[in-house]
Amino acid sequence: GAGGGQLFFGKKAQALGREVRRGMIERDHPDLSIGQQCALLSIPRSSFYYSPQGETEQNLALMRLIDVQFLDTPFFGVRQMTWHLRNDGHAVNEKRIRRLMRLMGLMPIYQKPNTSKPTKGHKTYPYLLRGLRVDRPNQVWCVDITYLPMRRGFLYLVAIMDWHTRMVLSWRISNTLEADFCVEALNEAIYRFGPPDIMNSDQGSQFTSFAWTDRLRRSGIRISMDGKGRYLDNIFIERLWRTLKYECVYLHAWETGTHARAGVRNWMEFYNHRRPHKALGGRPPAVVYSLQIEATQPDQQEQIRA
Repeated sequence: GAGGGQLFFGKKAQALGREVRRGMIERDHPDLSIGQQCALLSIPRSSFYYSPQGETEQNLALMRLIDVQFLDTPFFGVRQMTWHLRNDGHAVNEKRIRRLMRLMGLMPIYQKPNTSKPTKGHKTYPYLLRGLRVDRPNQVWCVDITYLPMRRGFLYLVAIMDWHTRMVLSWRISNTLEADFCVEALNEAIYRFGPPDIMNSDQGSQFTSFAWTDRLRRSGIRISMDGKGRYLDNIFIERLWRTLKYECVYLHAWETGTHARAGVRNWMEFYNHRRPHKALGGRPPAVVYSLQIEATQPDQQEQIRA
């Protein structure tokens, strides 16, 4: 029957690369919605919708200014960011800047402590890294999301990093802030490198969601979360964003998600394998990660190179 054919089609298609599968989507298919086609092809819907977001040129320009300023002052709340933009001659109010910062995924840092019960299934966890000596790969991973400006819109990027060696283990781009692209990055990192002891994140809704925390718990990974308003708790990935933005993102005005993904992929490859890292005595992160894993777990080398 039709159901069996679709199942067969889905299984055959999954053997193809992600880019090939994305190219198989038909926007005007007579029987299947884009969502159904994405499900059959095992493509998260968020990775397919790369149409520019419906924001005005002026708002996109403001978001770019907010992004640049936030790299220098990640402790700025809505009021301070609004004052900063006004001081630079922009006629903006707090309501507008609050909406734009929320859209950019910058709001969780500033939410006031909420004394009411967390959303059902959205438990928060203690910060486990205070006083902890992190001295080996896969002891602690950290994860964060950042905003990627494009020529006519914007996307979001999630990255998972090894705390000790600063190596980026996996990343994904999405045009929504739903948890699925984060879980996809997590699945890849665990598949390629095995689970860490601890995963650290902020209290963003993606990282308190059931999909994310359940995947960590099922892998035996302890969950650590930054205190509210403590951007320094995840400082290494904050520095990664700063480096990525100034060395890659701000130098290009990407037209499409495909261009953005290719640009980020090239830079991540450069960062991991060729870019000298000051904290690592000038060696690139992947070199240090591989050497230290080799010393302790020789059998894992092939996965690192995969």
